This record gives sequence, C-alpha cells and structure tokens, in this order.
Amino acid sequence: MSKLLQIAELGRPVLRQKAETVECITDPVIQDLIDDLLATTKEIDSFGLAAPQVHSATRIFVMASEPTPDYPDAPQMDPTAVINPRIKVKSQEMVEGWERCLSIPGIRGKVQRHKQIEVEYSIRDGRQVNATLDGMLAVIFQHEFDHLDGLVYLDRMINMRNIVTEKEFKRIKSIG
Repeated sequence: MSKLLQIAELGRPVLRQKAETVECITDPVIQDLIDDLLATTKEIDSFGLAAPQVHSATRIFVMASEPTPDYPDAPQMDPTAVINPRIKVKSQEMVEGWERCLSIPGIRGKVQRHKQIEVEYSIRDGRQVNATLDGMLAVIFQHEFDHLDGLVYLDRMINMRNIVTEKEFKRIKSIG
C-alpha cells in the first residue's frame, strides 16, 4: 500500500547531493518508492516530485501535467516515473517562466530553461524511453532532473531580484 512521503525542505543535505543510479528497477524497494512518489505527487497536486525531495538520494522522479488556474495552458500528461534519466540534447532556444518547488515553500523565481530537450530514461517496468520534450514538459523535466544532481531552481536563476512570495505572485498574475 502506497504511503504519502514527507517533503525535504531546502537545507536538508539530501537536496544538495548527487543521487545514486538505480541498479535494479524491479527491486521491491524501488517499486515501493515509485508507488509512494506517485501517490504523494497525486495527493499534493504537483507537476513533479524527485526522490531526493522525499529523503531518498535515488535517480528517480515523477513528472505530470494538467491545466491549473496558475498554468491554464499546461499540457495533459499522466504521472510518469522517470528512472535514471539523461538529457541528450538541449535546444539553444530558451524560455523563461516562474517556477516553484515543494522543497522551497512560499516563493517563486523566474528561471530560464531550454525550450526543447531530447531525453532518455527508463520506466518502472525497465523499458527504455527516448523522447523529445517541448515547452512546459521540457521545463518540468529539467526542474526535476536538477534535483537528481543536487540543484534547485534558485541555482539556475540569473537575477535573484526575480524572487517573489507566493502571495505576490498571485497579485502579479491577477493584474496581467
């Protein structure tokens, strides 16, 4: 039975270490972690959640997407476990957008990310996936991928003046 996992907040060492490669995807411990990540992602209604964010230095994350009030144009993507991911190619074109992170509650920051990426990863049954991700899905992938290398979105910010509280973000969004 899946359980909801506790989110590690910025300052926890697990968020700043490089996660370990998953050697045996079918290991029951790994399968349980995937179930718990999926259940936690669904419960907290998030676009993604990386294993280091739940105190497990493992190269796994979940990504999902659906339209929300803050992101009405978000594409629909069922929650997917991404294991041992690699980014093979990054576009030169960049996009800038507001990001937030469960491990850094209460604030958002403007971050530049590659608009399109070519990726490779395994899914929970061990099959290999090769995909080209564009726009928001590329951003989500890069955000979660960074967690596996001990990075958070603040590390990617060009201008630290582009940090706002969640309350201020809602005000900015409401005025257009």
